Amino acid sequence: MRVLILLSSLALALGAGADAAPSRGTLRGVVMRGPVAPVCVAEQPCDEPAAHVELLFLRNNNSVAGHAVTDLAGRYAVRLPGGLYTVRRSAVAGPLDRKLEPNRARVYAGRTNRVDFSIDTGIR
Repeated sequence: MRVLILLSSLALALGAGADAAPSRGTLRGVVMRGPVAPVCVAEQPCDEPAAHVELLFLRNNNSVAGHAVTDLAGRYAVRLPGGLYTVRRSAVAGPLDRKLEPNRARVYAGRTNRVDFSIDTGIR
């Protein structure tokens, strides 16, 4: 009888774990900034990785749910609950950095999604 109760309890515990879906997903990608010169020259990049940029991921356009800081190559990664986020840079932005595109990103629970961002420097 005890074995039957133990097996029943174990089955319930395993079944509950199997039904629980992961609620977080990962966003990763690269942030580039450009143009970095008034005139782009053929065979020279017109943009560059945006190093040390803090990205803020907001839910409902007001509460920060997470953040990530880019490395020297402009790469970032962040784990967030599934859903749609508004993405902004922190208040500390360079004098030439303007608009972040895109400004929204969707996180899919249990998955990794790549979203690359670009920062318009305004140099023309």
